[in-house]
Amino acid sequence: MKKFLCLLLMLIAIAVNAEVFMDGEKLTFNVKYGFISAAEAILEARTSVYQGTPVWHLSTNAQTYSFFDHFFRVQDRVESWWDKESLLPYKFSKNLQEGRYRQHRVHIYDHPGGRTTYQRWSFDESRFNNIEMDMPIDSQDILSAFYYVRHQDLQVGESVFVNITADGRNMLTEVVVHRAEKVDTIFGKIECLVIEPKLEGESIFKQTGSIYIWISNDQYKIPVKLSSKISFGSFTASLISAEQVPLTLK
Repeated sequence: MKKFLCLLLMLIAIAVNAEVFMDGEKLTFNVKYGFISAAEAILEARTSVYQGTPVWHLSTNAQTYSFFDHFFRVQDRVESWWDKESLLPYKFSKNLQEGRYRQHRVHIYDHPGGRTTYQRWSFDESRFNNIEMDMPIDSQDILSAFYYVRHQDLQVGESVFVNITADGRNMLTEVVVHRAEKVDTIFGKIECLVIEPKLEGESIFKQTGSIYIWISNDQYKIPVKLSSKISFGSFTASLISAEQVPLTLK
């Protein structure tokens, strides 16, 4: 029964897999803590191969500028290997360094079996501690979930629900579409949707509060702005550069 349901979900995913982002999409954000430009974050989607299967290699890299390292150094890298047809992840890796806080966690997903291997790096023991656990067969990771939402038909006042398996937990996550509003961007003034993923715990960064994302209100749903509270304050990230995108730069 599990295998039949997984196959059905894969067929549905293939049917709705429109081209919402281009191969090589690279989005660069300027991250401000308060009024200070303190870091750069890069979001990329590139064609790759995972164990012989074509995938999207999704990644984020966030790093503070050298002058800000003296106050609070951030070096975060998050990666996902996301099947091009099923739109389900094979592997998720999160490696964070934020001040004195460090984290390295990995999930390996077995969707037909409804299982995942959760690997948590012990910095004291210099090894991974592995846990086998059940998961919903349509689970996304934290990063692939965002690209999955970009494939959905989003309507103001409605929510999208996504099963996310990350950090050793299964979380049915609601993504709320709050409103549409005009925003000044590198593409000019465009209409955006303001969405909020209501995660029970950390997201890509060591996030501790609500996170809001402004995405273009079109079929591409390009993120142009993010705002959130995190472990060391609050930040706003604004899109300052975009490569391999279908929208025209201003």
